[in-house]
Amino acid sequence: MARLRKGLLLVVSGPAGVGKGTVNAALMAKHPEIKMSVSATTRAPRPGEIDGVHYFFKTKEEFDRMIGENAFLEYMQVFGMNYYGTPKSFVESEREKGNHVILEIDVQGAMKVREACPDAVLVFIAPPSLKILKERLVGRGTETQESIDVRTATALEELKMLPKYDYMVINDVVEEAVGEMEAILTSELLRTERNTNLIMKLTGGETV
Repeated sequence: MARLRKGLLLVVSGPAGVGKGTVNAALMAKHPEIKMSVSATTRAPRPGEIDGVHYFFKTKEEFDRMIGENAFLEYMQVFGMNYYGTPKSFVESEREKGNHVILEIDVQGAMKVREACPDAVLVFIAPPSLKILKERLVGRGTETQESIDVRTATALEELKMLPKYDYMVINDVVEEAVGEMEAILTSELLRTERNTNLIMKLTGGETV
């Protein structure tokens, strides 16, 4: 019997250097039904960037209009300059197709999405330890000591938000972290509240 349900919205957060992008990319490579959310921004496109693929590029006037229309799950202004936001339309369109959408965002943005979309699944990707996170930042070879210290301190504050998330995934071995993300997907898709149509059919009712 077919399961008639919409896709999930996975909100993924974690400290800089924890490997969110690596885990998400590996998960999507295994599951083509998982899509990365495309943000809207007022900044100019960089060479090679495609509108609707990397970002939805908007003028300040267009972005303001979208804010007025409550068209974002969340949005923010970065360094007092360009705006970035998550359009509801893209997320909902993909979910209605049965695709799952990953929104990789910081903890403040995640809390805003939880308010706007209560059925979102919040996943925090954490390091095995702060010591290992710091080693990863040093290993990048692109950070100054001051930057590493700031990022480590920020990571500690972000980790304090863990109780507000639904799941925690420790990224020690990428393959294992991906497996845990897959387990989260399976668990969430089996929730009774996500299978209302099937339950109605099984009990002799009409689909909703």
